[in-house]
Amino acid sequence: MRLAMCPLCSDDEDIEVVRALEGGRRMVKHRCGYTWEHKEPVDPKKKPSYSFLDLQARFPKPEDVEPGRLERAARLKAQYLATKPAFDPEVAAYWKKYQNIFSADGLRTCDPRVLKDFANSDVGAHPGNQATFNSAWNELGDAAAGEATRRTIEHLLYGPADVPLEDRLQELLSGTRPFAMTGFKEALLTRVLCVVHPERFLSILKYTTEAGGKREIARAVYGLELPAPESVNWTLGRLILWSNDLLHALVGEGFANQQHSAAFLWWAKDQPAESH
Repeated sequence: MRLAMCPLCSDDEDIEVVRALEGGRRMVKHRCGYTWEHKEPVDPKKKPSYSFLDLQARFPKPEDVEPGRLERAARLKAQYLATKPAFDPEVAAYWKKYQNIFSADGLRTCDPRVLKDFANSDVGAHPGNQATFNSAWNELGDAAAGEATRRTIEHLLYGPADVPLEDRLQELLSGTRPFAMTGFKEALLTRVLCVVHPERFLSILKYTTEAGGKREIARAVYGLELPAPESVNWTLGRLILWSNDLLHALVGEGFANQQHSAAFLWWAKDQPAESH
């Protein structure tokens, strides 16, 4: 049913009427769960398109969090830091090694096996089972697989300057770049960003997952409903980066590093709601 455009997802599919209001107005709900008051029917043939900047401006912001949610998150943060004030110091040394490997010069000269080792390591951030990547690597052999992986990382980090990082990430996720290494997808691409830009990227490697991705954490800890990845006017690459930056801003200072911040968010996600 197409009645309106969801203000959160920029999507006009699967919208239902919750109830009729006075003056011809209606309360409507999108499949993402967002509910709002809709005043006038919108012609579905006139589907608006939004620019990169328009979509970024529409993405939830820290100031959208209700004060009560912020206060609860602050209490949980104080509780967490009181009991777990530090993080594994071995992570920094490992990631420093790969910062050098992922430099422009390092990528051109590194042993292909260090790239495979990275994909199968859980130091600092666990990327999950990489059976697809490993099968593709074994089928291609070290030289060809190493070259494909190198070019994938190179495009992500050093691709055309006129293509935003969000969209370079999406190109690799969607496979529109023919050189993209099979299986080197969201978790591994995000892990590369965590290593190269440790001051920015939280080590939460999936946007949405039952175990708890950025979308689930934003909902559980801060009460924010982030866009569904299948929403037609967004891309997963943009959602991955914008949700990271949102959570980074919300979690704030006081942690040893971004892995420490991520560990807090995973912990906070599972804390029971406070009784009143």
